[in-house]
Amino acid sequence: MENYTYNSLTLQLEGLKVTKNFKYPVFFLFFISYIVMMIMNVGISVLIFTDKNLHQPMYLLFCNLSVSDIIGCTHILPRLLSDMLRPPSERLISYYECVVQAFTTHMFATTSHTVLMIMAFDRYVAICNPLRYSAIMTNKLLIKLTVSAWGVTFVLVGILLGLTIRLNRCRTLIMNPYCDNASLFKLSCESVFINNVYGLTFTVVLLTSSIGSIVLTYTKITVVCLTSKNKSLNSKALKTCSTHLVVYLIMIFSGSTIITLHRFPQYSDYRKLSAILFVIVPGSLNPIIYGIQSKEIQRFLFEKFRSKKCLK
Repeated sequence: MENYTYNSLTLQLEGLKVTKNFKYPVFFLFFISYIVMMIMNVGISVLIFTDKNLHQPMYLLFCNLSVSDIIGCTHILPRLLSDMLRPPSERLISYYECVVQAFTTHMFATTSHTVLMIMAFDRYVAICNPLRYSAIMTNKLLIKLTVSAWGVTFVLVGILLGLTIRLNRCRTLIMNPYCDNASLFKLSCESVFINNVYGLTFTVVLLTSSIGSIVLTYTKITVVCLTSKNKSLNSKALKTCSTHLVVYLIMIFSGSTIITLHRFPQYSDYRKLSAILFVIVPGSLNPIIYGIQSKEIQRFLFEKFRSKKCLK
């Protein structure tokens, strides 16, 4: 039964509904996924920072993606795992902690878009203007692009949550496995028209910019590859762009599924599962996909493995 305490500072998370028979198998599945995801993302971030051969714009930008995945999964999955072992009545969270979790959730999701947009620009310059690549993608520009990716996201998400925390609350049940903006403003009994308008505008602008930049850069890259007889260039473009495109499509599909299912309350269980998979799937696949594609990362891991084998 829902609690209607006015502006309560203690909220209750509905969490993921799992039967007793499947509670521990699901718990261990998510737990192992979290550990594997953390090892891969932390490992690849450390690898990029320590290996000078990987101090290239593409890898440094990908490192931003790994950092975003680490922040997102660390702020969501440990809490989710602990809630799975508690009865529903004990899945309590403070309002302020919920706001921070919602901010981190949207920060993680939005930064993934902005970073992938910059990575698309980087691939465009590398393939379409290879001779000027070093002159264009300087360290100074790379820092500006990275700060912009995080800074713009911080401002946009800050406004999104700012419009939500101004509302008075008359409910305490979060209808989600973790806190996000939609779950928070649904606690209010006031008009959320402004929230819906800004949220819709925010989503449309982000997706339009993201998809638009990907389509534009990849169209130009395709034209260059079709008109070029350089097999080496075409092979490089196919490898790097296909990798980038796969990562982007996974993220778009995961995010679109959650947004769509938010409109259908009767599919709340599917929405909750999609919300969890949105954190786990891209974060787990990103380092694997880029690791397989990167010759530099493969060479580093091979040399490390070979050196350990020789020592034995």
